Amino acid sequence: MKKVLSIGLVRGVLGQILGTAAGIGLMTAIRTAMGLGWKAEPAAVLGAFFGVFGFLIAVGVVTDWWKWAKGEETSEAEDFQETPGTRRYFGVSLDHKVIGIQYIVTSLILMAFGGSFALAFRTELASSGMQFLTFQLFNTLVGMHGMVLIISILLGIAGMANYLVPLLVGARDMAFPRLNAFGFWIAVPGSLVLLSAILVGGFDTGWTGYPPLSLRAPLGMQMFFVGVFFNGWSSILGALNLIATILRKRAKGMGMFRMPIFVWGVLATSIIAMTATQLIGLSFQLVLFERLLGMPFFDANNGGNPILFQHLFWFYSHPAVYVFVLPGLGIISELLPVFVRKPLFGYKWVAMSSLGIALTGFLVWGHHMFTAGIEDYLRVPFMYSTLLVAVPTGVKFFSWIATLWQGRIRFPVPMLFVLGGIVVFLLGGLTGPPNGTVSTDLHLHDTYFVVGHFHDTMFGGYIFPLFAAIYYWYPKVTGRKLNETLGKLHFYLMTPAFLAMTLGQMRIGMLGMRRRIADYDPAQGFGPTQMVITIAGFLVTLSVLFLFINLIRSARRGEAAVGNIWESRSPEWAILPSPAPAHNYERDFQVVGDPYDYGLADSQFVELLPQPSSDD
Repeated sequence: MKKVLSIGLVRGVLGQILGTAAGIGLMTAIRTAMGLGWKAEPAAVLGAFFGVFGFLIAVGVVTDWWKWAKGEETSEAEDFQETPGTRRYFGVSLDHKVIGIQYIVTSLILMAFGGSFALAFRTELASSGMQFLTFQLFNTLVGMHGMVLIISILLGIAGMANYLVPLLVGARDMAFPRLNAFGFWIAVPGSLVLLSAILVGGFDTGWTGYPPLSLRAPLGMQMFFVGVFFNGWSSILGALNLIATILRKRAKGMGMFRMPIFVWGVLATSIIAMTATQLIGLSFQLVLFERLLGMPFFDANNGGNPILFQHLFWFYSHPAVYVFVLPGLGIISELLPVFVRKPLFGYKWVAMSSLGIALTGFLVWGHHMFTAGIEDYLRVPFMYSTLLVAVPTGVKFFSWIATLWQGRIRFPVPMLFVLGGIVVFLLGGLTGPPNGTVSTDLHLHDTYFVVGHFHDTMFGGYIFPLFAAIYYWYPKVTGRKLNETLGKLHFYLMTPAFLAMTLGQMRIGMLGMRRRIADYDPAQGFGPTQMVITIAGFLVTLSVLFLFINLIRSARRGEAAVGNIWESRSPEWAILPSPAPAHNYERDFQVVGDPYDYGLADSQFVELLPQPSSDD
């Protein structure tokens, strides 16, 4: 038992259970003392908050801060005693590489949950009539699929950024290692609370949580709000840490326009996350308070305004799309020159386009509300600002095409996913303007056309680049290569299946199939296309299983990754062994050239500084 309790994750889960029980007991005692009697919702909400804090205390992520508050000595981050072996991934670590892997593994686990929810309701939709789900459970699965995968993407972005940014900028760790650990561990109990929503009645609002539906949804609605709230807290803290690391921890000679392009994508996405995430937290918190305390923020019958919720929600939730895709587009720009053996065309324009997308992303939220009663005089400005996002996005596409032109292209698995990401994201981009133009959006809004467009954008802008990054940097993490045959099987099965799925979704959307609808009239002719979409969804899932098999198999039996296996110019490949050592760079280096001058004779990006002498 003692050995089991020494595992941080086990202690954290036990702490969350005890904290939840304490919160429920405290609220019950308070209401009893006030003569109000038992009520499940306030007890469950307080229990959820206490449970998260109980997890954080038990896992040990606030121990050092508590010692500091009491005036006790705490060790420096570099002197933190790491748990040896694989057990360190189940407890608190201050190593950014360990935290990055913790984020990514958690993201993949949530992706499996979110995908399984989709397979369940897609099986229901394969034919008309209700087969095995109730309407309530169908709606819950649809909402959970959306939000669980959104949280999965946020954690995946955080994982890639945590692992790669210090390596790419030449830092030994993140700017605030303890805050880094806290940002990850608060997402774990938050995700558990979110998943618990399905066990306590679920909800029927979809992933947006719109009132007035969310005001009268079951108890699961509150767990949904609390879970997202704590994951948003994780996102804000992680963004703050990444911005500080990028601005203050770069190697000597690495000016802003010598940074790897992935770092530009992370910087842009961190600006969005740090400044806008509060708005979705606030919108959900206000509904939570309205349900608990009767505050009529969004109840039109009592002077509230439900449209206000949509303004608050979408002010974050549309820029959140760029939180998801900007690092992914950065990965495409990062890997493309490596496998084309040419400089990245228009580097400075590509770097600034990430900031341009981030800034214009704050001006487009209203196009989600064209059918919601938004004032007529706001429709045209939001339409134009939405279309304006295509300009900085187009800069990236022109850069990719120009970089590919007449290059010596190689096609290992990471490059296949890069090219797949470009094609799928282009499809998502081309199907975006109809949703941002008033006349067409009035017809397409809340149809499966939007579902197809959104999945193209997320897969092209995040999922394909994520898989490219996994295949590219897995050898740096483990010291072993992934199997190319399994990787190509993954790509060539997933890509056509995914395209069939989203093109089918857009087809039935244009024919009038509404999203979040559990049944449809067979006379409408949706049945055959729904069956194709369902089969394609299962094939996409099967393809991802090949990735999981590859990850597990290659960790033990993969070919050893010796040296700079990709012939990359970036410092983590040019300088470090695989896997990377604990504190990254034992010797400092300086940047002496441009990061993407592939194919140019005698061009060098980094060089090691002289080793300090013992006399120094």
